[in-house]
Amino acid sequence: MNEKSEKFVEKENRLDTLLRVDNYTPDFDPEKEPILRVEHLKQYFKSTKAVDDVSFTIKKGEVFGLVGESGCGKTTTGRSIIGLYPITDGDVYFRGKRIGMGVDALKRWKAEFAEAKAAGDTARMAQLKEDKVVHSDLMTKIQMIFQDPVGSLDPRMTVREIIAEGLRIRGIRDKQFIDERVAEVLEKVGLVPEHAERYPHEFSGGQRQRIGIARAIVLQPDMIIADEPISALDVSIQAQVINLMNDLRDEMGLTIMFIAHDLSVVKYFSDRIGVMYFGKMVELADSDELFAHPLHPYTRSLLSAIPLPDPNYEKKRKRITYVPALTHDYSEEGPEFKEVIPGHFVYCNTAECEKYRKEVAEMDANAASK
Repeated sequence: MNEKSEKFVEKENRLDTLLRVDNYTPDFDPEKEPILRVEHLKQYFKSTKAVDDVSFTIKKGEVFGLVGESGCGKTTTGRSIIGLYPITDGDVYFRGKRIGMGVDALKRWKAEFAEAKAAGDTARMAQLKEDKVVHSDLMTKIQMIFQDPVGSLDPRMTVREIIAEGLRIRGIRDKQFIDERVAEVLEKVGLVPEHAERYPHEFSGGQRQRIGIARAIVLQPDMIIADEPISALDVSIQAQVINLMNDLRDEMGLTIMFIAHDLSVVKYFSDRIGVMYFGKMVELADSDELFAHPLHPYTRSLLSAIPLPDPNYEKKRKRITYVPALTHDYSEEGPEFKEVIPGHFVYCNTAECEKYRKEVAEMDANAASK
């Protein structure tokens, strides 16, 4: 690509000013607080609890992996965070500001506000008004890469129109600037500017996913939610897309929430990993820690399903089956999300927590003796 013109640089600076979140969050300090904080997130569809009381944080610049089998609620969690689904309950904070508020939480807020108004408590009313604010303008700084590279791209739009849609929604109308910006992000994802005039059906699956990534980064986001971005691709293409996302993370300082069902891929790409089962977060730890000390029975069952390219090992590999009714006894005390060891959280009761701590000590002792 030719050296950027002065006009392009000027307009790019205008775009940067338009999208800069520092204007909205001047007090945010990434050294002291996470860039994303999810508190007691619930997403119910009638009687189905797709996501049930899930809490976690993501630090600026890290890759947070969210894994589980199909139907566990991981995709719904990502879609709820970005606002594609109205949250049933709970709160989502980005750069210290609320960007998502549950319907049930809003009902409680209205009840509290009515009570404060009836009592004439103006200070409480002012505080409640401040608490209710949802900074939807920050949503621009979180973008999503979808699982299906075919269904997520409009077949009637050219690549240029697909990538530039976000710019136009944000009020950018200059055709030359849009063309140059589209060409720039196409080159960033390994495509060429000439591809901008083509339609999605003219590309391979891997190229379509690159277009989806280009659409996500054109608005200079701080965070990307990648919903199984490689599951629909050939194995030969998967590594290319993962490496591309790694390069973009380093180049743009992106924070990535990486949703997947393949633990082996998540281990390679993620700094921390959360494991979901039936709408619950059952385990959360650093990537190396989770693989060194898998504690929850469901996590162990997922790890046992990872195939290895060793025929002799595969013949002897023991698969672990997780049956909650036969594994847990919650008749006297129900489970909670507990910190078993520093930074390692497991959904368990007190008795299980103590058992897991002993298991960690035994694992470490066995590793030290080898």
